[in-house]
Amino acid sequence: MASAKNQTVGRMSPRQKMINLMYIVLTAMLALNVSSDVLNGFSQVEDGLTRSNRTITLRNQALIDQLQAFCDKNPEKGMVWLKKAKEVHRATEDLYQYIDSLKYAIAVEADGDDANVKEIRNRDNISAAANVMLPPTSNEGARLKATIEAYRKFVVTFLNDSAKVSSVNRVLTTETSANRGIAKDKSWEQSMFGDMPVVAAETLLTKLQGDIRFAEGEVLQTLITNVDLGDVRVNKLSAFVVPNSRIVMRGSTYTADIVLAAVDTTSLPQVYVNGALLGQGRSVYEVGTSRAGNYDYSGYIEVPAGDGSLSRYDFQSSYTVIDPMATISATMMTVLYAGIDNPISIAVPGVPNNAISATMTNGTLTRSGENWIARPSKVGTEAVISVTATLDGRSQQVGSTTFRVRKLPDPMPYIAYKDANGAENRYKGSKPFSKTLLLQAGGVSAAIDDDMLNVAYKVLSFETVFFDSMGNAIPEVSNGAQFSQRQLDSFRRLNRGKRFYISKVRAIGPDGIERTLAPMEVLVN
Repeated sequence: MASAKNQTVGRMSPRQKMINLMYIVLTAMLALNVSSDVLNGFSQVEDGLTRSNRTITLRNQALIDQLQAFCDKNPEKGMVWLKKAKEVHRATEDLYQYIDSLKYAIAVEADGDDANVKEIRNRDNISAAANVMLPPTSNEGARLKATIEAYRKFVVTFLNDSAKVSSVNRVLTTETSANRGIAKDKSWEQSMFGDMPVVAAETLLTKLQGDIRFAEGEVLQTLITNVDLGDVRVNKLSAFVVPNSRIVMRGSTYTADIVLAAVDTTSLPQVYVNGALLGQGRSVYEVGTSRAGNYDYSGYIEVPAGDGSLSRYDFQSSYTVIDPMATISATMMTVLYAGIDNPISIAVPGVPNNAISATMTNGTLTRSGENWIARPSKVGTEAVISVTATLDGRSQQVGSTTFRVRKLPDPMPYIAYKDANGAENRYKGSKPFSKTLLLQAGGVSAAIDDDMLNVAYKVLSFETVFFDSMGNAIPEVSNGAQFSQRQLDSFRRLNRGKRFYISKVRAIGPDGIERTLAPMEVLVN
């Protein structure tokens, strides 16, 4: 990719010379009486600047397209520069459109709501620009100045050429030079828009749009030039050892690449490990592992120089051999429960998950993503999980773990209800409970919901026990898991502070075992 030539300090492009000349002419014309001929002259300059801006916009877009084409061919190398180019382009577009909005606002101030920026009728209006840009009517001039300064500081961060930095700072400067005979200099926005005819203000804003396009172009050219700067220039040679893993299991093979940071393919280096040559052109070191322990090795690489001498680069490294092992753990608990899915975590150091297989006695073991699911069959019989790993193309058992299989604990009965926010809640007794919520509840549920398990049970039936004024117990039978009509009628007759009991709750879990649960006391609030 060709690099753009840097401009020498103090040398301006023909375009910049033209813009500066037009700006001087415009300033001189403002000192004269604003005749129709002068106004027409401003319009002609405006048209010329608009055409110039259009040309620069097309050129800048071509530079972005050039970066995009390079990035499509080499994303790894070009993407970072394309992202920077788009970042600068977005900032430029935002500022460009903001200036467009100011031009339209000035035109509306001069001609009304039907104003057309390209055909302003009251071109000699000298108050419209000030009304839009200056206090006390507005303060858009100060905002524009701050935006330009922020944009200038932003774009120069992408430039690494001091000449271009100076050029962009000069073009986008918001400083005003001292005026003789005036005690206090005008601000930048006052000098730009104070007592300025509409057509002149529009022309100055168009010139400013051209300046930011020029700054964008300088950055884009720099980014294209810098595409090749990320390439590494070799000025130092170093030896590296790159093992597949520093920890290997006994019985497997330790493998490491021994490489030089920069290699001449016409003159391959010689690699020596522990004093022995690996072989002509070879750089892979392999050694068998029969015993566990830590092992060190060292060597050097010899590279022939152009004068026939040899340059030597030393290296050293180590590796660890461990006995075959596997980590097998139940992620929720220390035992397995029959009848439910028990999450299991299985890992073998240095072996990817897709090279690990496992089996289980007294049940089934299936893979679930990165983990496993164990489902034991019989309570009271141990379940053994055995793990096999594929190492160097052959299967090897690397560990096993024995788990006790237990019956699921009894669940707790509860009444499900929704609070004022619509959230699901569970009432488990022994606390005041609203009669309204009680009547809205459908029936009784049961589940294990402690810190380790969350297992739902199916309620088959239950009883409610009420007490009359004489202390006699009055049992009522449910309709399966739902409150019966007689139970609901009894609820309605309860006074605040009364209590009743839910007992003989029969429930069955995923293990197929039916249980009778502990009674629950309900205190009506």
